[in-house]
Amino acid sequence: MGKSIAVAGKGGTGKTTLTGMVLRYLAEKVERPVLAVDADANANLSEVLGVEVPGTIGDLREGMKTEVPAGMTKEAYMEYHIQQILVETGTWDLLVMGRPEGAGCYCYANALCKKFIDFLIKEYDYVVVDNEAGMEHLSRLLTKDLDLLLVVSDPSLRGIRTAGRIRDLIDELKLNIKKVLLLINRVPGGKLEPEAARLITELGLELGGVIPEDPDIARFDREGKPTVQVPAEAVSYHALRQLMEAIFPLYLA
Repeated sequence: MGKSIAVAGKGGTGKTTLTGMVLRYLAEKVERPVLAVDADANANLSEVLGVEVPGTIGDLREGMKTEVPAGMTKEAYMEYHIQQILVETGTWDLLVMGRPEGAGCYCYANALCKKFIDFLIKEYDYVVVDNEAGMEHLSRLLTKDLDLLLVVSDPSLRGIRTAGRIRDLIDELKLNIKKVLLLINRVPGGKLEPEAARLITELGLELGGVIPEDPDIARFDREGKPTVQVPAEAVSYHALRQLMEAIFPLYLA
């Protein structure tokens, strides 16, 4: 059974960029494709990774309304088409959820996607899920069990308090997550202000690491380049790699 990692946090904290870096680290570490799942309604993990996406689970939900052939179950339809929309690069394979639940809810498609991800994870050493920003998604995480949840915040006190509420909700929902770690991203100079460090302690959050503010990430964003391709010596990826090297033997080996 493969190891499962999810990334969550407040919007605008660089959550998806960090997801891409985690995928890059794992691909380099295990030298086998890693399964990436973009479960964010504002799906842009493909842009971070620099790949084209042929379709989403949301598209399949629409297709189930009119395109399921006579004699084919919705489950068989979903299984066939999920294989078609799975982007395979040889480094990471990507599955995109697409539109959120709401008008024309795709709860059934979401449930089937969970089932197939549970099946797919058996074929991979690692699956990494980029979750929707905020807290509402936590009750419908795509994987039944998580080995590691990385909660991403910026260095603001508001962001850290949001991370604390996410951790509290995880406890309230009694989710089966083996480890929850806080990552503080975009930290000027790579050093937390004393007030931020004090609040992390007060909230009882476990700090996994600090990712410095990185001009290379900002430049790649401006130029429309996949941020997963920042140089290996970029300060953000250097810090993320050190963090993952510490985490890996404890929770992911």
